[in-house]
Amino acid sequence: MRVNSSASENTELQAWYGLGVLFIAYTVSFIDRTILSLLVEPVKAALSLSDTQVSLLHGLAFAVFYTFLGIPIARLADHYSRKRIITVGILVWSLMTAACGLAGRFSTLFLARVGVGVGEAALSPAAYSLITDLFPKKRLALALSLYSAGVYVGAGLAFIVGGLAVQAALQSQGVTLPLLGRVEAWQLIFFIVGLPGLLVALLVTTIKEPARPNAVGGSKQAKLLDVFRFISGEPKTFLLHFTGYSLLGLVFNAFIAWAPTFFIRAYGLTAGEVGPMLGTLILVFGGAGMIAGGMHTDRLRQSGEKSAPFISSRLAGICLTPICIAIGFSNSLLLSSVLFAALLFFSAFPFGSAASALQIAAPPHLRAQISAIYLFCLNLVGIGFGPTLVALITDYGLDDTAMVGVSLAIVGSIAAPLGAYALHVGCSALTATTELRESEEQNTYA
Repeated sequence: MRVNSSASENTELQAWYGLGVLFIAYTVSFIDRTILSLLVEPVKAALSLSDTQVSLLHGLAFAVFYTFLGIPIARLADHYSRKRIITVGILVWSLMTAACGLAGRFSTLFLARVGVGVGEAALSPAAYSLITDLFPKKRLALALSLYSAGVYVGAGLAFIVGGLAVQAALQSQGVTLPLLGRVEAWQLIFFIVGLPGLLVALLVTTIKEPARPNAVGGSKQAKLLDVFRFISGEPKTFLLHFTGYSLLGLVFNAFIAWAPTFFIRAYGLTAGEVGPMLGTLILVFGGAGMIAGGMHTDRLRQSGEKSAPFISSRLAGICLTPICIAIGFSNSLLLSSVLFAALLFFSAFPFGSAASALQIAAPPHLRAQISAIYLFCLNLVGIGFGPTLVALITDYGLDDTAMVGVSLAIVGSIAAPLGAYALHVGCSALTATTELRESEEQNTYA
């Protein structure tokens, strides 16, 4: 009995340690991807860019390969060492973030941002699969929510530390570095946030990778066409999941990309002022929303509600709608800050649930690949189009850069209720799919 208890404790410690390391990796990934939000004005000035071009750097350049490579990388993650895949990904995105600091024109910065997306594509599908095998189902939504909270910790730290660093670097008017010579302040920031990721890559190698239950091995690897056939066999569950969460993700990505610029333009704040303010809100309210959403979903599931993830997330979409509208038309710094805090809480609320729904609805040997398809939709819509839709409305619909808040209101007030409606329609389908997976699992172990 003592041996079994010790083994169980070791397994639990390994699970929480692995989750902690993956959380750090996700946090660093979001720092590297988000830092551009604080550099909008200096990058625009240095490279003579429009809002639309900046949005392409923030969104499309990152999202294209991040989304398209996620699926083939996930195929590898379903059958090969997940921690090795994650390690290589961290090395790539960290070096490419630093390479953003070497860019001298739009095209080279665009390509470097593409490279960041290529590296980060390796993280979440493999991490979801790892976490699912590390934790029991009763703790899965909470574990995935804690991992996903890295989004908000990373964005928060990017804004807090990045805002102060940007302000200090801009005041220094650049520095001279060995081999590189004179570099501008905004270029230096990319070096500062990118290179520490190399240490995180080493940390990932210390994770103990768990056994993969019911995994399909080697020659029996499912073809991608089989994955799509599986999804098409239960279309309401998966397609409404992808649609609903993609629309809710669009709201978050649009606001996170343009919030610093909104506060700078609307209220005359500097990057050094807006960064710590927004970063603190993201850390506190984004992180709290993610954990609260996971706990709410777990509580519903423990009460017997099979569609718990969709019910929690539907609530978030409903609450987001009036908040998005109000932010765009607020003319008070205090009120805008309070509304932004509420938006962060409810935009974070659904996404631990989103991951847990897929891990339960998908069979073990398809989890990473189906997660990658979900991330493909989420990030192509959210990252690829969210920031750019706002910029297009600002540049061409309103023709006034000072009206970015109204553009955010328009995008958010459309996407949030549509996302909530898609998840509402999908509740009965998720219930049926969950029951089917549970039945299959019981038959497997009978």
